[in-house]
Amino acid sequence: MTRLRLLPWLAALCTLACDPAANRSIKPDVPNTPGQPGPEWQLVWQDEFDGPAGTPPSPERWVHDVGGHGWGNEQLEFDTDRPENASLDGTGNLVITARKESYSGRNYTSARINTSGRFEQTYGRFEARIQQPVGRGIWPAFWMLGANVGEVGWPECGEIDIMEYRGQLPAITRGSLHGPGYSGGNNLGSEFVVSGGKLNEDFHVYAVEWEPNRIRWLLDGKAFFETTPARLPAGARWVFDKPHFIILNVAVGGNYLGPPDSTTVFPQQMKVDYVRVYTRAP
Repeated sequence: MTRLRLLPWLAALCTLACDPAANRSIKPDVPNTPGQPGPEWQLVWQDEFDGPAGTPPSPERWVHDVGGHGWGNEQLEFDTDRPENASLDGTGNLVITARKESYSGRNYTSARINTSGRFEQTYGRFEARIQQPVGRGIWPAFWMLGANVGEVGWPECGEIDIMEYRGQLPAITRGSLHGPGYSGGNNLGSEFVVSGGKLNEDFHVYAVEWEPNRIRWLLDGKAFFETTPARLPAGARWVFDKPHFIILNVAVGGNYLGPPDSTTVFPQQMKVDYVRVYTRAP
């Protein structure tokens, strides 16, 4: 799916809209150096983001979503395909940078990249090792959309939010599921509160394990939420049985967390050490 096909539905997409107070669970400290997945998982796709500093993310793996229309969430940034907003740092990380600057009628810039048309998969373990930005109004996310979104629209296509995070609440991450009859503020999801630390202070591994009729969310190898078709609202349909593609982005502002204020320091960066995808070993 090309960028030109993506943009019309993205302009109207109400993605990542959550109820911040719903389903919050407080857990003990989570180690940030988990072991590798067990032998039941077989690696099938990865990007380790190795390369010279300033190199853009691989065009063989990633497509840029370019635009500044709010993405259905009243976001304030213009997402570009410039290396100033998304590039490798030369030490094995992808860096997505939100900047305060005037650009194409917006007061902020950032980046949003996806694997549509490059890589899509049904079921498996999807994980990324990420160090979060921080500050009011900063909204990074690692998520997936059904590859048929261009044909059936959102939320019919399904959306799996592996991680979203509000910069003003740096000890909380959220995992969510959006589909027909359970989207936006009525999604199925849960928050994970880390005690004794903040997610911007170090790298952490965010993952889902997606199986037929079951999706499980993990932070640093510790499961904190799981859902199945049995948890859907009455009459709602489970649409998570077809390929999804991966998205990484950093939004500025939006209806999930509000705008930046005078305390927000720019630029802010989300650093991604890797993205890896596994299937169940035969």
